[in-house]
Amino acid sequence: MQPRNMSMSGVVDLGAVKAAQEAKTKAEQARAEAARQGKGPAAGGVSPADLVIDVDEAAFERDVLQRSTEVPVVIDFWAEWCQPCKQLSPVLERLALEYAGRFVLAKIDVDANQMLMQQFGVQGIPAVFAVVAGQALPLFQGAADENQIRQTLDQLVQVAEERFGLTGLVVDPDAQPGDRTAPEIPAGPYDALLEAAVQALDAGDLGGAVQAYRNVLSDDPGNEEAKLGLAQAELLQRVQNLDPQRTRQDAAANPSDAAAQIAAADLDLVGGHVEDAFGRLIDTVRRTAGDDRDAVRLRLLELFEVVGADDPRVATARRALARVLF
Repeated sequence: MQPRNMSMSGVVDLGAVKAAQEAKTKAEQARAEAARQGKGPAAGGVSPADLVIDVDEAAFERDVLQRSTEVPVVIDFWAEWCQPCKQLSPVLERLALEYAGRFVLAKIDVDANQMLMQQFGVQGIPAVFAVVAGQALPLFQGAADENQIRQTLDQLVQVAEERFGLTGLVVDPDAQPGDRTAPEIPAGPYDALLEAAVQALDAGDLGGAVQAYRNVLSDDPGNEEAKLGLAQAELLQRVQNLDPQRTRQDAAANPSDAAAQIAAADLDLVGGHVEDAFGRLIDTVRRTAGDDRDAVRLRLLELFEVVGADDPRVATARRALARVLF
């Protein structure tokens, strides 16, 4: 049930670093398979009642992740006791009908679905997210006026269509609710191994996760999900036996010690201090030479893999590294 690209052991948000092209490819595969099975948009419209749905943890994979390969899914996190929710939710429901299939509204009761609330990092409600081609996007939290909501939805629909080719669903007023099911995403050749790696990470079996990702890469060296997962798993493996206090003391006392700075940078990244980790290693590259400098540079490149090439902090750090090297 857990969306693979939402998080991995709480270290790095995969939704933030996942390549858009990969999501687009999966969405195209799912739409092609749905069309082949007669389930795509051309196979008939959905009932207006299917545009607003209640979703729980058991149905999240089907009703949100899989559905998002053909239409943006807007998630409304709410609770019965939340007064602002009672103002916002009816507006979202009315707009879902007005937008006529350009998005689907999924309502999640946070009291009954605490795990989903935690996975999305919801700090307060109402909170509204979107999932597009499996990618989670925060939209807004708290009260918002209707004009702001419309602007946000217009941008969401535009991004979904331009980046992922999602043109939405056809609405048929005569269709019966529930006539149409979400498409099954075709299983890729390495999906079982990748899922095994994620499960190993969640269970704390870092060695098993590393091996599973390496098994994928041995056959498919260009597999982006495996490369990202391996970089994350190896990072976790490196820091699991470190004494954080001692490691940071050693780094502070020995600013030119490559090994000490590398270990501290790993801890920085695991703690979410991305820019600190990058800055530490770039400064160490400046101070060192020879094999030490190469070791620091290579670790920095590995940490770039963990965070993801699309992250703007990686681009900034690459430029800073280039200035130090050249």
